[in-house]
Amino acid sequence: MAAVHQLAVRYARGKLGPFSAAADAAADAAQEVCVAVLTALPRYTDRGAPFEAFVYRIAANKVADVQRGVIRRPTPTDELPETVDETPGPEECAVADEQSAQVWALLDRLSPQHREILTLRVAVGLSADETADALGTTPGAIRVAQHRALARLRGFLGDAESAP
Repeated sequence: MAAVHQLAVRYARGKLGPFSAAADAAADAAQEVCVAVLTALPRYTDRGAPFEAFVYRIAANKVADVQRGVIRRPTPTDELPETVDETPGPEECAVADEQSAQVWALLDRLSPQHREILTLRVAVGLSADETADALGTTPGAIRVAQHRALARLRGFLGDAESAP
């Protein structure tokens, strides 16, 4: 179960981002993935795809649920911390959030397939073989799609730099 939890945490952080409320949402999503995997395990049948593909499919659904929930519920602000906060200050958080928003805006311009491949390869850190297994395709197709996605991102960045 520890391996499932690690996969779920890496995937959720990759999809939700590591900043602000998203870090808490990623931890919540990882827990929900573990519970859902345990619940669905009796119905799991080996159809030739690796077990990780089963876990990633559940993770994708749970992360989508958490994303919808984060959008709907406000973050409580009336509780005071009992200890000194060692997290980065407001300026560092603002800069990190702005950079994160810029990255997400660029990723949103990609197709869902390219976005998913970059998330699994770059943010989660899977190999081309692992990503191919998780998405039900070949490692070569993953490498080509990743190359094309990165080329599109470079193009988007070039467009942004040349704009006034």
